[in-house]
Amino acid sequence: MNTTKESLPLGKQWGYAIGQLGWSTLINIIGLQLVYFYIPPEGSGIETFIPQVTFLMVINIITIIAAGGRLWDAITDPLIASLSDRWKGKRGRRIPFLAAGAVPAALFCTLMFVPVVMGKSGWNVAWLFAMQTFFYLFLTVYVTPFFALLPELGHTADERLNLSTWISITYALGIMVAAQAPLFGGIIGNLTGITDTVTQLQLAIGFLSFVSILFMMVPVLTIDEKRYCDAIPTDIPMSEAIKKTFRNKNFVYYVAADFSYFTALMIVMTGLMYYITVLLGLGKGMVSQLMPVMVIVSFVFYPFVNILAKKVGKKPLVSGSFLFMSIIFFFIYFLGRLPLDNTLQAWMVVVFYAIPIAFLGILPNAVLADIAEHDAMKTGIKQEGMFYAARTLMQKFGQTFGVLIFAALTSLGKDPGDDLGIRLSGFVGFGLCLFAGLFFMRYREKQLLREMNEDV
Repeated sequence: MNTTKESLPLGKQWGYAIGQLGWSTLINIIGLQLVYFYIPPEGSGIETFIPQVTFLMVINIITIIAAGGRLWDAITDPLIASLSDRWKGKRGRRIPFLAAGAVPAALFCTLMFVPVVMGKSGWNVAWLFAMQTFFYLFLTVYVTPFFALLPELGHTADERLNLSTWISITYALGIMVAAQAPLFGGIIGNLTGITDTVTQLQLAIGFLSFVSILFMMVPVLTIDEKRYCDAIPTDIPMSEAIKKTFRNKNFVYYVAADFSYFTALMIVMTGLMYYITVLLGLGKGMVSQLMPVMVIVSFVFYPFVNILAKKVGKKPLVSGSFLFMSIIFFFIYFLGRLPLDNTLQAWMVVVFYAIPIAFLGILPNAVLADIAEHDAMKTGIKQEGMFYAARTLMQKFGQTFGVLIFAALTSLGKDPGDDLGIRLSGFVGFGLCLFAGLFFMRYREKQLLREMNEDV
């Protein structure tokens, strides 16, 4: 599409990507620590803060709270997207929302780990539900407009791929930072003399949340949206925008596979502490060592992702990565039972897992940017925000479904010697990634890119 706007300089591309480092840290703190904090295994050093009751054998309080949060997202995601697409502020359509969402999102992330009653109580359930509601509201205020900037800042397919590469790097770094919460907690304990595991973790999460604010404000302070974006507000009503988005067949293929992938991803992220401590019998500090290695190994493959995508296309690489990841999930069931040292098993899973993560961290965002740009060319309506809102909504549904599945499976065994539920999570992840890989093959990438080139 022809544009009179300047291309985003490399330094500002990095500034944009650093914003993702901030919110990635927040969301991965929730993914890595929340279930472990509120459904702790024996010997974790964490007391029980919410009633550990189940309904229909497998549904527990955490799953109910998570499901409630996603019903809330079904309202806020399209609402924020519609407001962002239609916004006519002096600073553009997206940046004002980023500025408004950063601080509250970090605050409520911290408060989710600060129960109001020290001990098992229903008040803690109510508090957690309320803090989660506010956290996901303000995370949506930041994340949906943030992603909508990608196709607006990237004026060509290659520029969008490059931006997607940078934000993939910072998302992976966010995982690595979030994984250090137990390590930071131990350091804080050593410096202050605090020995309580819960207090150490709370202080560490508070510190990481504060740092996340600084990261999230970088694009707000460095990017002049009106200088680099073709920001044309749309007047299409929200309900019609939602219908229009889901009438796009390529988007449906994309979002269904993306939903399955994020469900599987959240299962492994939620289960990581259990895989390490319960299935492999290693210390929870091992997570702080494994996650940086996973990120570093994935970075090794990043240049190849960019080069291969330009040569063979994004579709075969995305589908292949889903299928490769399904194999890794399959072997989670056998962790601790293989004729290998348990520490070696942990390193093998992380190293092999890093390969598809490299491809799936970069390419899906670039694919969606192509879909949104193609739709704008064909219809004349630029509603990038709604495409990314629909994607993030389904992504959140997938993440919640993953937490729900994993938390439900803990009812079948989550402790050393009684670990069936933890092991079964691997089989569930296998099925989800297999579906994602096969279904995404229906995406018509060649036709879409050919039509975009013809319209330029």
